[in-house]
Amino acid sequence: MRLLVTRPEPDASREAELLAARGHQAVLAPLLTIEFDRDAPLQLAGAQALLATSGNALRALALHPAREDAIKLPLLAVGDATAGEAQALGFADVTIGPGTGAKFAKLIVREFEPGRGALVHLSGEAVAFDLKAALEAQGFTVRRFVLYRAIPSGALPDEALSLLKAGEVDGVILMSPRTAKTFAELVARHGLVTQASGLVCYCLSEAVAEAVRPLGSKIRVAARPREEDILALVDSEAASS
Repeated sequence: MRLLVTRPEPDASREAELLAARGHQAVLAPLLTIEFDRDAPLQLAGAQALLATSGNALRALALHPAREDAIKLPLLAVGDATAGEAQALGFADVTIGPGTGAKFAKLIVREFEPGRGALVHLSGEAVAFDLKAALEAQGFTVRRFVLYRAIPSGALPDEALSLLKAGEVDGVILMSPRTAKTFAELVARHGLVTQASGLVCYCLSEAVAEAVRPLGSKIRVAARPREEDILALVDSEAASS
C-alpha cells in the first residue's frame, strides 16, 4: 500500500523504513517541524523524578545544559518509544508507561508519593493531556518545562499533494492529535476533502481519530497506542484488501 507518513523528522524517515520492510510504499509528508529550546529553564532541585510524554522532549534534553544532572534522576516515560529515547540518552532508572496521558497519570500516582518531592514534566508547548492538572489534583507538585515546540506545516508536501489529487494514496498514518488536526486542515485548504474520504486513516488513539472524523475517511484505531500496533493495523488492512 502507498501511505503518507506524517510524523516529524527523524521519526518520519525511520517509520518509512519500517513500512518498506513490510512491503509498503511510504510517502514522506511531515506535518510538524520540531524546534528545540536549548535555553529553556529547567529546575531540577528537590525533584523526585522526571516525566517525559514524548521522545522529542528527550531529544531536546540531550542538547540542554542540565542534561547531566537530569539523567541522574528516575524517569517515567509515557510509552515504549519515549523510554527508548531516555535509555539512549543515558537514564539508568526508566519506568515505561501505558502510552496514554490518563493511564500514565494513574501509573505515576501508584509509583510516587506527593511528599517526596516535585515531579518535573519535560514537555512540548502543546500537550494532548493536562498531566500537570491531573497530578496536582492528587496532591503532587508538578513543574512543567517546555523544551520544544511543534510548528504545523502550512501546506502538504508537493509529492503528497500530487498523489492525493490523483487518488493514488491508500492511507495516512497519524500519530498525534496535533498532526491529525493539521492534516485535516490542510486537506480542506487544498480542496481535497473528496479525495481524502477514500483514504484509510491509521490513528494511534481515539483522540487522534476524532481530529480526522470530519473528513469522512475510514478510521482504524490501534489496539494500543504504540507504533507496532499501527503497523499491525496497516498489515491487516493490506491483507484484507
